[in-house]
Amino acid sequence: MAPYESDDSSTNAGEAEDVRAGRRKAARYIVPVAVMGVAAATIGLVPALADSGDPDLPKISAQQLIEKIAKSDVEQLSGTVKITTDLGLPDLGGLESSFASGAVQGGDDGGSSADPSSKLMELAAGTHTLRVATDGPDKSKISLLDSAAEYSLIHNGTDVWGYDSESNEVYHATTSKSGAQKEQEDVPATPKELADEALKAVDDTTSVTVDGTAQVAGRDAYKLLIKPKQSGSTVGAISIAVDSKTGLPLKFTLTPASGGAAVVDAGFTKVDFSKPAASTFDFTPPKGAKVTEGDEVQAPESSQKSDEDLGAGLDGLDGLKTIGEGWNAIAEFDTGGEGVPSGSSGNSDVDGFLNSLGDQVTGKFGSGTVFSTRLVNALITDDGKVYAGAVTKDALVKAANAAQ
Repeated sequence: MAPYESDDSSTNAGEAEDVRAGRRKAARYIVPVAVMGVAAATIGLVPALADSGDPDLPKISAQQLIEKIAKSDVEQLSGTVKITTDLGLPDLGGLESSFASGAVQGGDDGGSSADPSSKLMELAAGTHTLRVATDGPDKSKISLLDSAAEYSLIHNGTDVWGYDSESNEVYHATTSKSGAQKEQEDVPATPKELADEALKAVDDTTSVTVDGTAQVAGRDAYKLLIKPKQSGSTVGAISIAVDSKTGLPLKFTLTPASGGAAVVDAGFTKVDFSKPAASTFDFTPPKGAKVTEGDEVQAPESSQKSDEDLGAGLDGLDGLKTIGEGWNAIAEFDTGGEGVPSGSSGNSDVDGFLNSLGDQVTGKFGSGTVFSTRLVNALITDDGKVYAGAVTKDALVKAANAAQ
């Protein structure tokens, strides 16, 4: 089935614009500030989220399913989300553990281990369990559960609280108006937030179809399949399980073009759409806890910026500009200094370490090093230019050559 195609192919031309409108609505409404857009970049498949059957549901077109997501008005829920990240990052010999330990201790700059901008970056690797709850745009709570500790991020009216039980530290900030989202919490962590980001990428370079049904967290769901039409992207496909009754995304899975285990997957293992108890969102700093006050969070001027506006904003950010479009878009910027030397530094240990992290490449642009994950690759040239995107190494080299 072609992108956005329904059973009546004669309506395709008229539906294309409607789908874009539905996609824009989805981007606006799919995230009712439910779990506050906490930090997590990418997430992998776990057995606990495996579909438990293929329910028999009425047929639906991709356009209708996108519109169903856009019309979803779920603002009250509680449940458990399972998350795993498999970016395929290189082993840094324990350096990442040392960094995490330093972050937990707060560092020398007086920072707090309860600050969500650092604490929730733990979701960028490994397997994690989140307990979530929301009651409208002004009340939400997300807790990151660990074997021996718990981190909670609570939004109640104009107050935002972060609490790290391991260090007994509290982070407090206020929003400039009720319901405003924090800039530091823009990275998606739940199925609906991840689906929102994916739907923003739906354009003429994308194939969108309905790929059958599934059952997630005991709920019957349709599966929306999003795939790049272009070659050269590291993204293979994105699958979104959409609740057949409420239109809420229940599960999000991103598989790489290279195959193997998913890079990104977040899914509910339990979900309840009843109103959470009001006490769920109450928080008082525990006795003896260190409390760090953050700056007031400014509300965004508009949550409905167009793709063109966003692109223009990137072009004006410290010389950052984009090359290409759609799934093959590459960010280019100049660090204004030296890159990562691809030649010999005179230190065999340093050379060996750099060589283990990246691949040396050459072209019309000169020489440089490509650092790769299973999803995002970045080319840093010897003269300090950076090319990065969810594209292959060859695509980065081609972009660097063309920029000369």
